Amino acid sequence: MGLVTVVVDANHRTWWSRESERRDPKPDVGRDLDHISWYFSAQISNCRLSSIAFMPCSLVGDQHCALSCAGQAALNGVAVSAGDAPSPKIEPAGPGLRVVVWEATQACDMKCVQCRVNSRPHRHPLELSTAEAFHLIDQVAKMKVSLFALTGGDPLKRADLLPIVQYAVRNGLQSSLTASTTPLLQRQTIFDLKQSGLSSLAIGLDGSTPQLHDSFRGAQGSYKRTLEAIGWCQEANLPLQINTTLTRRNFADLDNLIDLLIEKKIAFWNTFFLVPTARVQIGDLLTAEEHEAAFAKLYEASERVNFDIKTTEGQHYARFVAQQEAKQSSGRSKKTAASPLFDDKGLVFVSHTGEVYPSGFLPLPAGNILWEPLAEIYQYSPVFRTLRDSSQLKGKCGRCEYKAVCGGSRARAYAMTNDPLAEEPRCAYTPA
Repeated sequence: MGLVTVVVDANHRTWWSRESERRDPKPDVGRDLDHISWYFSAQISNCRLSSIAFMPCSLVGDQHCALSCAGQAALNGVAVSAGDAPSPKIEPAGPGLRVVVWEATQACDMKCVQCRVNSRPHRHPLELSTAEAFHLIDQVAKMKVSLFALTGGDPLKRADLLPIVQYAVRNGLQSSLTASTTPLLQRQTIFDLKQSGLSSLAIGLDGSTPQLHDSFRGAQGSYKRTLEAIGWCQEANLPLQINTTLTRRNFADLDNLIDLLIEKKIAFWNTFFLVPTARVQIGDLLTAEEHEAAFAKLYEASERVNFDIKTTEGQHYARFVAQQEAKQSSGRSKKTAASPLFDDKGLVFVSHTGEVYPSGFLPLPAGNILWEPLAEIYQYSPVFRTLRDSSQLKGKCGRCEYKAVCGGSRARAYAMTNDPLAEEPRCAYTPA
């Protein structure tokens, strides 16, 4: 299988590289000692270890993994082999970066029909380890973003979730978590997350009735558990965000769902506009006209509800809002919608294995945080630089006077045309 180099730092972070596959002079993949035994057996069995060295710990503060870092001082004097230097200095974030989303795992005990990933009950063996998660957090903290969002899969499948949240909070990051409403989400779990400093919890609710919601989630009783979790968040005084995926299955239920959310006194409502994925059929997508009708309902609701309304992959809602504001002489409430988070403009997505994408719905890899700093990927990757250039948009998106505030869903364009710069496939507006 080739020659392998293994480097273990004083923080128990294990780098390994198969010489025949090395694509970069820096180490490829890191794993902490919790993963060494199975990682070695799975990845480098029958290989000869060419070198093992210890690097000085690059983290500061409390313990960063299940094993103690007490031996760090004694190891600081150990020489580092050539080519195995720590990651380069982190540069400031690129233009307008506001949110970093980290897919902590793809493991999940649910099989939601609208899920963008093929979830599995067990964690992937190459997921970022605890130590690697802390290194990611170190980078994100230096980038001064507004929000560090943990998602999945179901992050509750990670036994190290609470230490990760605590470390992010200690590094000054406002952190949110999206969890699945499985038996893993208990009352005490929510109180523990609140105690750890979590800023908000997000859970899914796709219908106003058990039958409709449970059909989305592929699990009977999910609706009941969701309502229980809403109550526990209120009891713990933990701000709650409800995520709703809008499809043709629940479009007619939208008004009833809004009434239910008003009753539950949530803090945020994020509406996801469907992007075709492994489990999603094109027939489930709203038509362009139905998108406009949904935008009208969101806009009307924003004037009377006490929670903020956001959209994901509904960039043209910003165009709709701008059009409505232009018709009115008075100002709008701040909760109608702030500037949208475009694919690449304001948001970056880090996968469970460290791959970096413009969003979780746009599978165009721009790099991997195990090989280069996140800030460099966001600033200099051709993927991000191209998507930031609105002059490259095609079709009516390229001609649209609203492309600076909208730009259309690059993810939906890519999913339906194989071209991330194509026009938004579900937009009814014709540019002037």
